[in-house]
Amino acid sequence: MAHKPYLQKHTIQHRSNQHPLKRLDFKLKECAISIALAVGLITGMPSYADANVNLNSYNWALPDLSVLISGPPIKDPGALLRYALPIDNKAVREVQKPLEDITESLKIAGVKALDSVERNVRQASRALKQGKSLVVSGLAESKKEHGLELLDKLEAGMDELQQIVEDKKREEVAPKQKELLNYVGGVEEDMVDGFPYEVPEEYQSMPLLKGRATVDMKVKVKDNPNVDECVFRIVLDGYNAPVTAGNFVDLVERHFYDGMEIQRADGFVVQTGDPEGPAEGFIDPSTEKTRTIPLEITVKGEKAPVYGATLEDLGLYKAQTKLPFNAFGTMAMARDEFENNSGSSQIFWLLKESELTPSNANILDGRYAVFGYVTQNEDFLADLKVGDVIESIQVVSGLDNLVNPSYKIAG
Repeated sequence: MAHKPYLQKHTIQHRSNQHPLKRLDFKLKECAISIALAVGLITGMPSYADANVNLNSYNWALPDLSVLISGPPIKDPGALLRYALPIDNKAVREVQKPLEDITESLKIAGVKALDSVERNVRQASRALKQGKSLVVSGLAESKKEHGLELLDKLEAGMDELQQIVEDKKREEVAPKQKELLNYVGGVEEDMVDGFPYEVPEEYQSMPLLKGRATVDMKVKVKDNPNVDECVFRIVLDGYNAPVTAGNFVDLVERHFYDGMEIQRADGFVVQTGDPEGPAEGFIDPSTEKTRTIPLEITVKGEKAPVYGATLEDLGLYKAQTKLPFNAFGTMAMARDEFENNSGSSQIFWLLKESELTPSNANILDGRYAVFGYVTQNEDFLADLKVGDVIESIQVVSGLDNLVNPSYKIAG
């Protein structure tokens, strides 16, 4: 039977006697990619390899070296979500960037970090004063009042952050920074006027998330003296993955995942979603068949996703995705490796960088559909083990963005 790294039933460790990931093949794959990456950087030759393809015949090009060295990749899930919004407002981005740079400033030891933080705050404040009219003009008319309230809170909050820096209260900087960036993100969301494109006709009747939604996933942890129960906050991005995110929210509302165990946790990914029985996905009771969804990838610079094809299939070897596998806790849809449109209910969260998954040069990007990020308690994902139980997943905001909810039809 062909090896399917993220969907095939034998990858679920507690349900099979077969080796869960064919670890030898996996290690050989990592080794091959390490060598190929080094060769590619030196020679410019294609540098990625798939475990099922001969290196000599593999023709997927490495992204330009400039992509790899253009700057540190964005790994913060909040920042990734902000930049993924379908807006084009330079003025608000010029406020956002220095506030995000405070994270780097705080890596400096002691109170010296505050000098750098102060520069960040002054730059952000100046950008907001100079560009406020352009920010306001970018707000959607239906959301303008809310956006203006957030801008007032942002201005007041930056004054408060300036005072925190002057008082040398270093420990208060990061919480205030997070608060301010939440305001910025809210302003940017208020710039989105409706859903920005039409989903292809063949998918229009499926559950679709036309916007963002937030869910809380409560997990009961077994055999871990440090963690007993943890709630993970996850933001789902329907702007860039409406079909994938909509399918997931629909299953959440059906309580499909409640009581389900973590089925894979190997330090590379955490995975769940394989129901009991022979089926590898969600059986829709209205059809008595497995509900599958298409592979859905949004490329930077494009307004709508591409469906049913990997970026490799399309020859977009240098394209970057709007929702990359950069952040710890990146959430994606599992599928059969050899069938693009076989996603159903199995989901996984990426944990670690390796030769396989370096941020900004990631062979998972464009092959699997990312549809959200864990934004709170993501570090605890690494503590999860096979057999830990998802007690519940609940939508805490954005349910009104779900259209065609099949769970309501099912009653």
